[in-house]
Amino acid sequence: MTVITAYQNTPTQTVDIGGTTFAYRQLGPDTGTPVIFLNHLSAVLDNWDPRVVDGIAARHRVITFDNRGVGASQGMTPRSVAAMARDAVAFIRALGHDRVDLLGFSLGGFAAQVIAAEEPRLVRRMILAGTGPAGGEGIDRVTSVTLLDILKATLTFKDPKEYLFFTRTANGRATARQFVNRLKERTNDRDKSISVTAFRNQLKAIHEWGVQRPSDLSVIRQPVLVANGDHDRMVPSGNSADLARRLPDARLTLYPDAGHGGIFQFHHEFVAEALEFLES
Repeated sequence: MTVITAYQNTPTQTVDIGGTTFAYRQLGPDTGTPVIFLNHLSAVLDNWDPRVVDGIAARHRVITFDNRGVGASQGMTPRSVAAMARDAVAFIRALGHDRVDLLGFSLGGFAAQVIAAEEPRLVRRMILAGTGPAGGEGIDRVTSVTLLDILKATLTFKDPKEYLFFTRTANGRATARQFVNRLKERTNDRDKSISVTAFRNQLKAIHEWGVQRPSDLSVIRQPVLVANGDHDRMVPSGNSADLARRLPDARLTLYPDAGHGGIFQFHHEFVAEALEFLES
């Protein structure tokens, strides 16, 4: 059987969880521990950088999915990270997995921390990118930063991620355009955009995460790779350093002249390090 390792050609599948349909895609070899990708604010299946997905799927089973109420998945989007984490666990178990690796980006990284803390036997290793701990500095300001950059992007006819994910240096602007173009490579069976209600609920969950009391990260004993750009405006980069300090078994990578989407700007370097980390 031919193994699909190109995300742009991967069919969208569904699974029923308690009467609610969740949409997902999976690709790569059907052996070893699968890597579950947990997505960012407003993101659907087509917002994952195909270079990152394909790079990891070359050697590992990768599963991306729309959480409850997002994109093609049914239901009402939760207003808390804890509820999003519970839905993610239910999704993982519905696919029959009892041991997974997690790659959580931004909001997905918040959920990944909750999953690892509450379901320690489910998680083998974890990658936390562009994210931060509960109560982390500046996370409560994500809504204002996001809405201002959406307005700026609308006025300049650009994708908001060019402002939110990348620096405004010459290199940052160039790699932002390349990233946005990669997201358009899939032309068939594209996912639905996130609804306004789901977007608002996610913003509420992020704000609550930003103002809640810090969690005890010492309970997360799994190996963790923490990655970010060194100029993240959405989840300030100091939060990545804070995660790496507070997690018992973590390593930190900060990419130069890079923002929130540092793993997409430096996708070659990130994929290489992620593979080495997952296989070490």
